Parts: sequence; structure tokens; C-alpha cells
Amino acid sequence: MDKEEMTVNDEAQSKGLNFVEQIVSDDLKAGKNGGRLNTRFPPEPNGYLHIGHAKAICMDFGIAEKFGGTCNLRFDDTNPVKEDVEYVDSIKEDIKWLGFDWGDREYYASDYFPQLFDLAIRMIKEGKAYVDDQTSEQIAQQKGTPTVAGTNSPYRSRTPEENLDLFLRMNKGEFDEGSRVLRAKIDMASPNMHFRDPIMYRIIKTPHHRTGNTWNVYPMYDFAHGQSDYFEGVTHSICTLEFVVHRPLYEYFVKELADDSYCPRQIEFNRLNLTYTVMSKRKLLQLVKEGLVAGWDDPRMPTISGMRRRGFTPQSIRNFIDKIGYTKYEALNSISLLEHAVREDLNAVATRGMAVLNPLKLIITNYPDGQEEILEMENNPEQQDAGTHKMPFSREIFIERDDFMEEPPKKFFRLAPDKEVRLKGGYIIKCTGLKKDEAGNIEEVYCTYDPDTKSGLPGSMRKVKGTLHWVSAKHAIDATVRLYDRLFAVENPSAETDKDFRELLNPESLKVVENVKIEPFLAENAVPGKPLQFQRIGYFTADKDSEPGKLIFNRTIALKDSWEKEQKK
Repeated sequence: MDKEEMTVNDEAQSKGLNFVEQIVSDDLKAGKNGGRLNTRFPPEPNGYLHIGHAKAICMDFGIAEKFGGTCNLRFDDTNPVKEDVEYVDSIKEDIKWLGFDWGDREYYASDYFPQLFDLAIRMIKEGKAYVDDQTSEQIAQQKGTPTVAGTNSPYRSRTPEENLDLFLRMNKGEFDEGSRVLRAKIDMASPNMHFRDPIMYRIIKTPHHRTGNTWNVYPMYDFAHGQSDYFEGVTHSICTLEFVVHRPLYEYFVKELADDSYCPRQIEFNRLNLTYTVMSKRKLLQLVKEGLVAGWDDPRMPTISGMRRRGFTPQSIRNFIDKIGYTKYEALNSISLLEHAVREDLNAVATRGMAVLNPLKLIITNYPDGQEEILEMENNPEQQDAGTHKMPFSREIFIERDDFMEEPPKKFFRLAPDKEVRLKGGYIIKCTGLKKDEAGNIEEVYCTYDPDTKSGLPGSMRKVKGTLHWVSAKHAIDATVRLYDRLFAVENPSAETDKDFRELLNPESLKVVENVKIEPFLAENAVPGKPLQFQRIGYFTADKDSEPGKLIFNRTIALKDSWEKEQKK
């Protein structure tokens, strides 16, 4: 960070702004660009967005909202080989789910192909660009190193007339892919490697998803991006730190069009990196194509669609991004911080209900056989107006198998022979016996209940140390639960360069539990995306694969972070 940026950062912190917001604020106060603010989010439609993109979305759209500007959605569709309408649709869905809207400002780099082509022709005529017949390997070899100057292409001295003829013929489809490129003629000795005659256009003969077979040459990102910003009237082109070294080239190309009255400004911030996660689109695509995950929206994926399917809320993601902030320094953020943000939001909004993942039948022997009653359960004690719901209670119930021990340790405060616990929202019960099968496994537990201890009655004030969740056996509904955990078993998969990243996958990242017993209220609220809390277990949401008679729930996250403790043992 240079001295000017350090000054801006210090001033921003004193005003409660991040450094990008401070730059924008200063530009607006100075009246630059006529006092306009127009940002853009420019995704490539070659994959699904992940949480790293969410950080950029929150910056691009959020800063426009904060200062009364506008934000464009512009698809960088300059490589038809990798692009698909499926990705375009998913990107738009993700942005809207996060709570942002681009209005009528949906654009595509392909909208500007004619203007970009005309600019390339102008630069050829002015001697600023030439057609190179070398292979990509030869061009790379001649680039040199940061300390050694590059070597001029043998085709660099072609006349403008020859270059123009070849470029027009490239677009007519007369030459094979990879046989020729158009390069900017800048400086092969520049200390900035990106200035060493960068490629402006290459030949691609794959039909484009919007323009079909109109073009056989397509612009490179560095040539198309700044110009597209200019054509749209973008004032602040905000991107991540890897584009710092691209900024001089961005400005070089933009100044072929811009003047002092208006010129886009590029600003860079740090990327979002998460522990136990990879953000590489190439690697994520590999996981999908090789069937190592169940698609781009697999709940273990760091994609926005995967997080949505898992049950993360838009607000939790935005809160997390606000907490980690925007700086000029790369950092590896703990996934536990993201999970904390998710828990914090879900605690406030999730509807409570009871489910038993590993059921053990419990029979209340002194409860009248055939009798049923309805208990009132809070939907969410964190919300004043969340209300209550009715939950059936009967003689036979299910409890968690782990909530009972025949020979418990000293500080075991759940159910055991001759011990008392409270059934949440119900009565205090005391264990009087149990039944085992031939193998010695506990099949049933027998208890008595104290009818004076029903929640809400005077006797309910009697205290016991343990409280258990439960489900009435007669009214229980069967469900399947998918328990998700971190996709990778190592903290920083990208740093493990001596191993294939697929070897680092966490074999325990998905566990499927069948025969889960849930109360009817949870079944009634089994809507994909609706946050639910299975009391004492965790946060869940119904999966899109659910159907009548086949309920499937995804665990969004456990109630507490046990992972960090396990790693420290």
C-alpha cells in the first residue's frame, strides 16, 4: 500500500468507512464524473458463484446503495468455449437471493463486440497493434522475466495494412484457432510484464451463446474489461488484489477512449479466502464433473447456491462479509467465523421443533394407555411475536439414544436408572427400568412421570438438572437427515502443493441418517430454504429432493462449534 492509500485508509477508519468507501466519498465530494457513481459486478458465466464472489457483490452493489449510485450487472462473456446460459441464470438468482437488484442495467461484454472490434481496427491503423503468427508457447518464451527484457516478435514490424488485412481475415474464419493473435504494440522491455505486447484478440470458432457465429475473434479480458466499463459509464471499477498489476494496462487501453471529463477508476481490495475450502473455479468444476460432490449446489460446496441449499441465510453471509471487512492485505479467514455468523442469524429467525436422530423408545408406565394431550411449544423465544405451536404427547415417546446410559459417569445429567430429567415442554420423568435384546442392546426404557410437573403448572418449578427433547411415538413422522461438515480435512488445501487437492477431501463431510423421528409441526414446515432448529441438535432446512412421504433435511450447522475443539486435541 502506497502513502496515498495509507492516508485514505487511516481517514476511512476514523469515519467508520472502509478504504474503498472513502475513495468513492472523496471522488463524489470533488465532483468527479459529474458527481455520478456507477459500479459494476462483472462475473464470467463459466461457473457458479461462490462466497468469494459474494464479497465482491456486497462491495459493488452495497457501495452503490450506500452513496446513492447504481450498479450494473455485466457478464464477461468473452470466451464461448466455457460459457453457458445455465451459469447466467444461476448468477442472477444468486445476486437476487443476496438481496441486490441491478434493475434494467443488465449488460454483456458481447454487447460491445462491435465497438471493441472497431477500436482494435483503429489501433491497428495507428500502428498500436499487430497480428502475430507465433504459437502461445513461443509468445510466452519471448516475454522474458521480471528482470530480463522480452524479445520482439518477428511479426512486430508488419505494416498496418498487412495487419489490418490479416485481422479482418481472422474474423472471417480463414485461419485455424491458435494460428494467429492480435497483440498490442507497447513495450517488450517494460518492467510490468502485462505491458509486454499483451494479446488483445484470439481466434475462437465455437458459437457464442448470444451472438452465435457472428464472430470468429474474441477479445481478451484486459482489452475488453476497461473499454466495457467506459461504454457503460462506470465510474469505479472495483476488483480484487490480483488485478493491481493489471491496472496500468487497464488505464492504457481505457485512455484510447477516455478523456479528462470522464475516465473509469480501478480500485482493488483483498479476496475472501476461507479455511477448509477451495475457491478455484477450475477445482470446483473438477469436483462437480468427477462426481465428488452432487453438483454445483451440493451443500458442502462454497457456492452461493450450495450455501442456500444448505440453509445459510443471505443476512448471515452479508454479516460475515461485514465482519471480515475490506483491506489491501490478503488473509485466510476462519470458516468458524462464517459459521458463527450463520448461527447468530439462525438463532434469531429459525423456527424451533423437535426431532430425534437416533431414536430409543421410552414408555411412561403410569401414563394412561391410549391417552393423548397437546402441549404448547415456543416457536422461537428470541422473537416476541413468533407464537407457539401444538405438539402431541402420549404414553410412548422417542428420545435420543445418547441421552440414556445404564451406567453413567458422575457428571452425566441426562437419563439413567433411578434418575430424573424433564421432557422439554412437558413433565419430569424418572427411569424405573429397561429392556435389552439378546445381544445386550437396550430396546426400551421405562419411566414414570410426575403429573404435577407439567410445564406451566405450579409443580413445574421443581428443578432437575437434565432436559431432553423427545417426539411422541404415535405421532412421529419419519425423515432422512443429511449431516454436512467441512468439505476438506486440512485447514488450507491450497497450501498443500505436494498433494492432489482431491486427496484432501474430508471423508466425513456427509453422513446420511435414516429413520429420524420428527414432530408433525416440523413436517408441516418442511419448506426448502426455511430455517428450522431441531432443538438440542442443530439448524436444518428441508432439501429440494424432499417429496410427500419422503422428507429430507439438510443440517445447516450444529448448535455449537465442536470442530475447533476436536482439531486441538
